[in-house]
Amino acid sequence: GGKDRRSGLILTIPLCLEQTSMDELSVTLDYLLSIPSEKCKARGFTVIVDGRKSQWNVVKTVVLMLQNVVPAEVSLVCVVKPDEFWDKKVTHFCFWKEKDRLGFEVILVSANKLTRYIEPCQLTEDFGGTLTYDHMDWLNKRLVFEKFTKESTSLLDELALINNGSDKGTQQEKERSIDLNFLPSVDPETVLQTGHELLSELQQRRFNGSDGGVSWSPMDDELLAQPQVMKLLDSLREQYTRYQEVCRQRSKRTQLEEIQQKVMQVVNWLEGPGSEQLRTQWGIGDSIRASQALQQKHEEIESQHSEWFAVYVELNQQIAALLNAGDEEDLVELKALQQQLSDVCYRQASQLEFRQNLLQAALEFHSVAQDLSQQLDGLLGMLCVDVAPADGASIQQTLKLLEEKLKSVDLGLQGLREKGQSLLDQISNQASWAYGKDVTIENKENVDHIQGVMEDMQLRKQRCEDMVDVRRLKMLQMVQLFKCEEDAAQAVEWLSELLDALLKTHIRLGDDAQETKVLLEKHRKFVDVAQSTYDYGRQLLQATVVLCQSLRCTSRSSGDTLPRLNRVWKQFTVTSEERVHRLETAVAFHSSAEKILQECPEQPEAFSEMEQFDEIEAVGKSLLDRLTVPVVYPDGSEQYFGSPSDMASAAEHIREKMKLVSLKKQQLRQPEATTPES
Repeated sequence: GGKDRRSGLILTIPLCLEQTSMDELSVTLDYLLSIPSEKCKARGFTVIVDGRKSQWNVVKTVVLMLQNVVPAEVSLVCVVKPDEFWDKKVTHFCFWKEKDRLGFEVILVSANKLTRYIEPCQLTEDFGGTLTYDHMDWLNKRLVFEKFTKESTSLLDELALINNGSDKGTQQEKERSIDLNFLPSVDPETVLQTGHELLSELQQRRFNGSDGGVSWSPMDDELLAQPQVMKLLDSLREQYTRYQEVCRQRSKRTQLEEIQQKVMQVVNWLEGPGSEQLRTQWGIGDSIRASQALQQKHEEIESQHSEWFAVYVELNQQIAALLNAGDEEDLVELKALQQQLSDVCYRQASQLEFRQNLLQAALEFHSVAQDLSQQLDGLLGMLCVDVAPADGASIQQTLKLLEEKLKSVDLGLQGLREKGQSLLDQISNQASWAYGKDVTIENKENVDHIQGVMEDMQLRKQRCEDMVDVRRLKMLQMVQLFKCEEDAAQAVEWLSELLDALLKTHIRLGDDAQETKVLLEKHRKFVDVAQSTYDYGRQLLQATVVLCQSLRCTSRSSGDTLPRLNRVWKQFTVTSEERVHRLETAVAFHSSAEKILQECPEQPEAFSEMEQFDEIEAVGKSLLDRLTVPVVYPDGSEQYFGSPSDMASAAEHIREKMKLVSLKKQQLRQPEATTPES
């Protein structure tokens, strides 16, 4: 690291007691002499051969070897001799003899006199100088420098090859070059870090291992270590930057190729096996179970598509990221890939959705058809059972239930038509996604099936409606039959009530002729009401007979109601006639009695015939006798009007009037008698 007085570099060769290998020494000298620049070499070298621990023959061999290794660069060779030196004659003679042939001066000098030729500050402590030098530190730093130089140089070549390969003309050569030399043998980051650390050491002038005040570093100026490191670092940074850009471009191209490959995989599957799966699924099934089986198959197809749709979502996100950060040259290609992928995926998703909606509509259609079929079966079963109701109310309930079922069938058929038409509309649109496949035959089968189901349901409903009309007529006739029977029985009850009222309440015979005539008129009206009731009952029973003949059945009550009606009517007729006879007798009695009682006693000629009094008395007695006689019915039974007290009251009125007539008669027979007291 020191310099001689000519500014030439000092090369120190320490020799030791062990055998020195000339080959190794020669290699070492070649390496050391390769370090300085040509300018430094031109100033020459001063070689110090430390022979204090070696033999003369070894020293001589080393000095002679310098002629072959560095003959032109050596200007002075200082051989440091030991204190007990070799034979002066021999050594002097040898070096003097070889002086001209060697080409450089060789001097023998002791260590303490070496300062005559070299400044002490340029000598190490071994030769009495003050130059600080740590050989191991220098060696370690030199190894680091050599390693960095070797790695950086190799890395620069590799990076240049990679970068130049990326700039080649054709894409094929570019890909082949990058494929062969894409990864450097060493990590560029590591080499750059090593170079920066080495440069920092050089700039801090610590290469010789000393931290204290030295101002000289052989690796700094003369040995050109720092500029060389800086130059290598600059080249590395430049090539590494280009390399990173190449890697980025390659990564982007690789990513783009992977995306393109995945896009084509998705597109090829969707347009190939995926579309083929949908082409083979065209049926809608002929029942709920068949439609559900088709739905299950479709769900399996959707499951397979879902995996590819997941890939589509991932690819779309990757493409969107590249579009946001991509170069202009990639935008067109990326957008084209994105558009192609989206078109295929959306078209396939639309086909899956259409198929799912079609199968769902078919399932709903078959569900409605099945429900309607069950309703028709229930209605038909109800119509096939003969009606045997207990009364009119149960018939009305059954008829109401029948109407409700028929209305439910109407609604069900209407719903089936709506579902069927919706399904037919969807089937008619199936050709829009058939990919050129002729689906006319398949659609015709589906259309025929749907229309066949609707027509069959319509025919079944029509048959049920016809049967309902017949059953409705029959049930209405039965309702009418029950109503007639009930009303006829009610007429008998009303007639019985009229008879009972006639016997219990129609008792009075009137106090005079006028009142009796009024009672007689009321009785005739009463009889008219009874007659209407009887006629109404007869008509109802006749209608019952007609309805029974129409229904081909026998009434449970008409056979008993008619005899009852006739029996009650005969009883009423007998009772009414008796009542009329009594009222008419009473009218005759009162009229005659009142006529006699109202004539004046001054007209005796009016009473010339006493027979009238006898007739009045006879009528009165006859009436009194009739009041005590019961009404005798055709069946031999008897019934009295009112209670005995009621009859006694009516008879008392008649007797009173008969007494008046008798008194009047006596007055006429005894005109001289005084007027009897009232």
